[in-house]
Amino acid sequence: MDNIEKEKSGSQPENNISSCNCIKPESCSKLNAFDWLSEIPDSVLKYNIVEVRFKNTRKEFFINANSLRLKKGDIVAVEASPGHDIGVVSIMGELVSIQLHKLGINPAEHEFKKVYRKAKPADLEKWYEAVSLEDSTMLKTRQVTSDLKLAMKIGDVEYQGDKTKAIFYYIADERVDFRELIKILAEKFKIRIEMRQIGARQEAGRIGGIGSCGRELCCSTWITNFVSVTTNSARYQEISLNPQKLAGQCGKLKCCLNYELDCYIDAQKDFPSTQIVLETKTGQAHHSKTDIFRGIMWYTFDPVNLVNFTPVPVERVKEIIDLNKKGKKVDALIDLSSAATEGPLDFKNEVGQESLTRFDEKKIKKKKKRNNKHKRHGNDKRQNS
Repeated sequence: MDNIEKEKSGSQPENNISSCNCIKPESCSKLNAFDWLSEIPDSVLKYNIVEVRFKNTRKEFFINANSLRLKKGDIVAVEASPGHDIGVVSIMGELVSIQLHKLGINPAEHEFKKVYRKAKPADLEKWYEAVSLEDSTMLKTRQVTSDLKLAMKIGDVEYQGDKTKAIFYYIADERVDFRELIKILAEKFKIRIEMRQIGARQEAGRIGGIGSCGRELCCSTWITNFVSVTTNSARYQEISLNPQKLAGQCGKLKCCLNYELDCYIDAQKDFPSTQIVLETKTGQAHHSKTDIFRGIMWYTFDPVNLVNFTPVPVERVKEIIDLNKKGKKVDALIDLSSAATEGPLDFKNEVGQESLTRFDEKKIKKKKKRNNKHKRHGNDKRQNS
């Protein structure tokens, strides 16, 4: 009777995919894709190749040779080497052909592995068991690598759906001879071992976390192709080269430094070179900072101490450069007649401006006010008495 009431209420048994610490069909994943062709009739039936995603960053294409009635989110058993693996259908129909064309895969020449069947309860139970072993296997493997004194770090372990094989993702700066490690792991876990090297960015994407912006890491939500990030990206955007602020959780430069880089480069096309020194009657003015989107360049007459900054509009800088080329020196960096009509331009050094104790002084002031109030009430009582 209780089971019937559970089925009517729509609740699921405890041993389901949502309670398992593994792939969730309806969860947020960076390998998810929006099916914008879902409302087109028979769009899925025309194409018998499906995309199946596995743990976090791995997905492959398989052929539906048995013409199974599949839909997005179905858990299926697919061909693996050796045995079979369990994954979730992520894309079907014409979207698969678009994805294959994007990746440069020719369906007529490529040999696809097969989709065996929809996952049975026995397949899911073995899959849950395999996934539950991943964390303990990773910790034990790290202990073995430490005992062997190998210069590598095991970042993640992914078991195959039938518990016959496991992929060990590792990070290493140099080439590592892990033949002895594979022998020990094969004897200890009784499985087939595959070692796969990944980078620091890939490891951060697999582990996940919260970035300094307060949102989930981009590499664990939507970035699939990692583009190299250099310090030039920070220089173009006039960002202080502070390693603690520019580095992400992976220890590398943040990927978001490239997001607005093209916009900054395009905006700087009309700016004069920062290496040009402006000649004035009071001395030489050296460039110190640029406010790109406000169109202002900051100059100082003391390039060593960097004090007394003067904001100069870009058009005025171009005018001074043209006059200097003709051998003329200007009286001042800013044209006083035009500067009088414009508002003041202030320079602020944002690097290290906020401190951890910035709220303490305000709290102390409030306490003092309260103490003064208590003293006043005490004096009033004494006078009344």
